[in-house]
Amino acid sequence: MNFNQLFSGFCNIKILVIGDVMLDTYLFGKVERISPEAPVPVVAVQRKEQRIGGAGNVALNTVALNATTFILSIIGNDEDGKKLTSLYHQHNIKTDYLITSENRITTNKIRILGSNQQMMRLDTETTKDITVAEEDKLLHQLEHCIANNKPNVVIFEDYNKGVLTERFIRESIDLCKQHNIVTTVDPKHRNFFAYKGVDIFKPNLKEVKEGLNWLVEEINAVTLSDAHELLKEKIQHAVSLITLSEKGVFYHSGLSTAIIPTHIRSIADVSGAGDTVIAVASLVYAATKDIHLAAEMANIAGGLVCEEVGTVAINRDKLLNECLLLLKK
Repeated sequence: MNFNQLFSGFCNIKILVIGDVMLDTYLFGKVERISPEAPVPVVAVQRKEQRIGGAGNVALNTVALNATTFILSIIGNDEDGKKLTSLYHQHNIKTDYLITSENRITTNKIRILGSNQQMMRLDTETTKDITVAEEDKLLHQLEHCIANNKPNVVIFEDYNKGVLTERFIRESIDLCKQHNIVTTVDPKHRNFFAYKGVDIFKPNLKEVKEGLNWLVEEINAVTLSDAHELLKEKIQHAVSLITLSEKGVFYHSGLSTAIIPTHIRSIADVSGAGDTVIAVASLVYAATKDIHLAAEMANIAGGLVCEEVGTVAINRDKLLNECLLLLKK
């Protein structure tokens, strides 16, 4: 594999990320006293940061690798929605297909940190399913995106916030199949088995165990292959890509299967690693149709972002250098 050529070609790949978008707000401060009103610490706020979260973090990763990236979702008609849209523009994520709803509020996860410790998290969000009319609007936008931009891959990023409904998932996958568009998903429990016919199904091991009510203790290639077959009975997908935390990733495509172990890392923070894995795997698979290479590179990328504190997108140059070092044969 010529990795320099592969990375140079990512700019020719178009990606559509569909799912639950959110704003991440961080309030940083100091704790020096307890409130006289209640036995709680007083955080004197010194700094505020707002970042892209949720499905948008997947888009941040694909943009970081120079892929043209669109976001399809629903936000509220509120200040948080405006701020999130502004952040998308700043990071070159295309918002042509972002819908504003009067019925919902934009998800904002507010983390209060005092003296380098998270003291509290406040979530403002709507988690009920979108309405039929909103489903119709999203499907209409998807049709427009396919007609006007011809994405190579559609990534479904599910956080159980109500944007990805069973009907929308089903009709979206059907549309993608009609146009030979690769579909990948990072599922959550509410719609775990709704992604029938998707190309790549990427849960983590905990989600597999919960979804299948799977009580197997020993995790190896044989037991994971059994899990793939159980998933395939319900979803009829092409590829299982299961993240195994510190043990790496497992994939099963029907033609090939492997556990790819993690490379030794100095782990600082695992948040956002799953977003990076689905982003890199989807992009590489869309470019090469090589699931082994996609799993190898996604595994490296997931490890790299765990070396950073907080949720961060993959660094293109670091990933390229690691692939040249670890995968060049």
